[in-house]
Amino acid sequence: MLADFHVHSTFSDGKLTIPAVVDLYGQRGFGAIAITDHVGESRTVIGKAAGHLGLCLTKATFPLYLEILKSEAERAWRLYRMVVIPGVELSKNSISNYRSAHIIALGIKKFMSADGDVADIARNIRNEGAVSIAAHPVDSGKFEKQTYHLWNRRFELAQAFDAWEVASGDRLFPEVLNSSLPKIASSDLHIARQMTSWKTLLDCERHPEAILDSIKKQKLNFRFYRDSKNDNIHSDIHSGYGSLVESGSYRSSFGDYRQPVA
Repeated sequence: MLADFHVHSTFSDGKLTIPAVVDLYGQRGFGAIAITDHVGESRTVIGKAAGHLGLCLTKATFPLYLEILKSEAERAWRLYRMVVIPGVELSKNSISNYRSAHIIALGIKKFMSADGDVADIARNIRNEGAVSIAAHPVDSGKFEKQTYHLWNRRFELAQAFDAWEVASGDRLFPEVLNSSLPKIASSDLHIARQMTSWKTLLDCERHPEAILDSIKKQKLNFRFYRDSKNDNIHSDIHSGYGSLVESGSYRSSFGDYRQPVA
């Protein structure tokens, strides 16, 4: 089952509505997605500005967000047999990349705050029965805001997160890949042409609990997915990844990465 656990909609800075996101993935045969719109900090200038500009969820908009996610999850299952998991991306943005951090929470049932220390946020996510993911913790290779804070504290926070993004979009992160941290790969999709990206491959029941459990237990692999309809990547995209060879306990092939065998 192909899955993507980092996707944005018009409830934050995405360009597609939630129904459009569901159809985008459902029509391509995906088994599961998580919609993870931003939640900004309530006490910082950057966080407050994002809320006022409609670039993140707020306590006021969150109930409607959750309601639409619920109805669209039902439609996604009825039409595509695709699971839609409710999530958020708790976004702590600073002028400094080294003080910025984004944390994904999957399987949420209520509004979650982005305020406070990242260790406390990760603990709160787990206390709510949700899955915590360190989002794009290293240089994404893109001209965008970078979020290095989690990676700089990776030894302290190694056990705080259920997974660390090993890839975001078309970029595979060697620092994360070569670490012993639990991993996950997602697109961080904001527009349709970002469908071409690394995804997570699962072999489990199409049920939210089974999917989240597979992430926690690291019963997953990674696959590079090319979307011919909305491809924003040049034809030589695999020049860096297609030549990967077997190394240690990792086995790679054209467009695939496999987790270490226990």
